[in-house]
Amino acid sequence: MCKKCWLVVSLLLLIIAGAGYKFMVAGDTKSSADGRLAIQLNPSERDLVLAEMRSFLSSIQQISSGISEADFKLISEQARLSGGAAQQGVPASLMGKLPMAFKKLGFDTHQKFDLLAMDAEQLQDKEHTLKQMSTLMNNCVACHAAYQIETIKTRQ
Repeated sequence: MCKKCWLVVSLLLLIIAGAGYKFMVAGDTKSSADGRLAIQLNPSERDLVLAEMRSFLSSIQQISSGISEADFKLISEQARLSGGAAQQGVPASLMGKLPMAFKKLGFDTHQKFDLLAMDAEQLQDKEHTLKQMSTLMNNCVACHAAYQIETIKTRQ
């Protein structure tokens, strides 16, 4: 009897571990024709991810303008818009579909925006800010080189 219990417990643990891997590490992905990993999202999830990316791009444009004008208040404000506070409100269902490496890159990007904002306020050094923005943009390039977002049809 005890052997059967251990077998059932072991089987359940394997199922839980597999589900955890799927939702925490692998996400809902498949290989794409161009060699990138295609993240499978429903239309509203895709819209949310792409809106965040457009927000990053808008912040970077404004930060560039702030650097050229030595406007550190503008730099800080725009960087904060894409910092950690921008992560609020992302549904858990969406987070489960994103692969771990994508999530890490996203969290790192938000942190880099926050650090840029803080340093712009405290240091007010155009060269330092420009280097930080260049490093931050490496995340954007890496993400777009590795991933694409595909829309899956939702059942109605």
